[in-house]
Amino acid sequence: MVLSMKITDSAPVNAALGTGGRFRAPRRAAAGAPRVHRPGARGASVSARARGVRLACAAAWSVLVLGCRGHEPVAVTHPLDPLDAREMDVAREVLLAAGRLGGPRRVSLLDVHEPPKADVVAGRPTRREAFAVVYDARRNETAEAVVDLAARRLASWRLVPGAQPPLDPSDAALADSLVRASAAWRAAVARRGVRDLSTVEVAPWSAGYFGSDAPATARVVRVDTYVRARRPNDMARPIDGVGVVVDLTRRLVRVEDAAAAYPPPDAANEDAAWRPLPPPTTDAPSVTGGGASAAAVRVDGSLVRWRRWRLRVAMRPREGLVLYAVGFDDGARVRSVLHRASLSEMVVPYGDPGPGWYFRNSFDAGEIGMGVGVAALRPGVDAPAGATFVDAVLADVHGVPHRRPRAIAVYERDGGLAWTHAGTGRRARELVVFALCNLGNYDYGFEWTLREDGTIAHRVLLTGAMAARGVPNATAGAHDSLAHPVTGGVAAVHHQHFFSYRLDLDVDGASPNRVDEIETRALDAGPANPYGGGFAAHERTLATERAARRPLDLASARRWIVLNPAARNALGRPTGYLLEPEASAEPFARPGSWVRRRAGFLDAAVWATPFRDDERYAAGDYPYQSPGGDGLARWTAADRPIDGTDVVLWYTLGVTHNPRPEDWPIMPVQAAGFRLVPVGFFDRNPTIGDR
Repeated sequence: MVLSMKITDSAPVNAALGTGGRFRAPRRAAAGAPRVHRPGARGASVSARARGVRLACAAAWSVLVLGCRGHEPVAVTHPLDPLDAREMDVAREVLLAAGRLGGPRRVSLLDVHEPPKADVVAGRPTRREAFAVVYDARRNETAEAVVDLAARRLASWRLVPGAQPPLDPSDAALADSLVRASAAWRAAVARRGVRDLSTVEVAPWSAGYFGSDAPATARVVRVDTYVRARRPNDMARPIDGVGVVVDLTRRLVRVEDAAAAYPPPDAANEDAAWRPLPPPTTDAPSVTGGGASAAAVRVDGSLVRWRRWRLRVAMRPREGLVLYAVGFDDGARVRSVLHRASLSEMVVPYGDPGPGWYFRNSFDAGEIGMGVGVAALRPGVDAPAGATFVDAVLADVHGVPHRRPRAIAVYERDGGLAWTHAGTGRRARELVVFALCNLGNYDYGFEWTLREDGTIAHRVLLTGAMAARGVPNATAGAHDSLAHPVTGGVAAVHHQHFFSYRLDLDVDGASPNRVDEIETRALDAGPANPYGGGFAAHERTLATERAARRPLDLASARRWIVLNPAARNALGRPTGYLLEPEASAEPFARPGSWVRRRAGFLDAAVWATPFRDDERYAAGDYPYQSPGGDGLARWTAADRPIDGTDVVLWYTLGVTHNPRPEDWPIMPVQAAGFRLVPVGFFDRNPTIGDR
């Protein structure tokens, strides 16, 4: 990791020490007032030599400053409570009195010395002790100390041969001075057009260990350099191809200067990444804060408008909740992302092969109907009380329409941290579209979340009551590989849920699209990968339907991206959206089994087909008592080309449910899902400057 510690000549010490030598916390902005970074506002008192390693040093200095006299002690109520200021005072005084601190020796860590867990758990009296890691820079030695705080004595002191403690501000300052003193480094930087060294930041990174790469007795860092950023991203303008190996026992090992030398990115490039998007081309509701809210969402019939997102929602009797006409307003136009997204089919195979269970593999969409089972959402229970609710109209067996109130909930909620760095950042908001379907014993919630950064996330929420079988009370605790006891006389059978999603992605238009697969693999050992840590991402186009039948592969972080080669971003690359799977499961039903024949979509996690209006259901139009072989399995047997067509992506999401007592009587929600993530759809982080 980079040592992101920066030191001025005296500013950080003075900032950390308030009047009377006390630690002073940074001032907080007024409530509700955004923190504004002003370009060029960095202090002029910072020396050119030390600018590259200026430290916001509250954390480092608190070890020595929080113990200053005058601090009130913090009441210790548990043996594992952290040290208070008075205890740090005592530990420091003991180390100084023992000659173990001062001069070249510095504290790398000071913490509570945890007593034995058995004593803590048993409630037995324990000693209050401090644990310190002390580094001797002159000898390049590390020691551990334990201080008995009540007795004010050094309980133990132990050298740790070969150990190097974490990097600290002193290391950063030394690395900075050694690098700047190097003529070879200055020449390498100058070759890249950087001659004003006062504009250069020096960033030490932990170096790791690679055999003979550095002296065995060294304390080594690797240093990168950057042109000082005007915005809160210190790495926005790297001086590429220049690396320095520094031995912090006070010598520079070498300067690595790549043959290719080109100037760092200019300031305009950096500023462009922070440029906010233009205002939406269509009117949008004002932004609200707080928790879940309907005030920031506008719903007109099926049309939903929120921030920059525009979409329509519907409740369909078979598929349930459907999103369509999903687009993002980038300030120039509303750009299409999804033509239609829905659950295409699902199946729930149970693992018990016994006569009462082998047939249990319901196709809940095709055999029952997700929309048919849609629940009337209860404000404050199934959805926030402040949500906007959309009714649905469904026909009964006589064709008579019936209104299902509150079938869909639409609301804004807190989306967590959007981004943060260097004292600036913002909180995220997100739009939720939600429906709940009850299908017999199980309830399924379908939640689509649209985020300000362009991400579309989907989660299916599994709850309800598990299918179970009775067992004799006497054997309720006995091992059964097919089921798990959940209460006296009851065992719930192991089972799986598989959901096939049809994702008709129209990224900046329906055609021409293509699907690329991205895999990341380790580089082969050899001269091009001398330390064995190299890895690279490989991308290939899936040209036909059979080529696009793909399993998940955790080992290669396999993902899929739908690209539009006719639409290019500022870097000249096709715009795209990436399918990013989350946790999933493989089917345990054997290939060739009946459930696998009928649910052919289980044969791959990802499928891609050229769009056809009549290809909507992954297991075919009529899965009830179907012998199988229909749907995706049949369509893709033709191996039609998909490169350059209007591509439909299909994703099979799996959940393995091994029941537990905590799932009984009503199981708490278990969530599974995936994300659709923009890749090159925007030229930068679209949330920068957007409020």
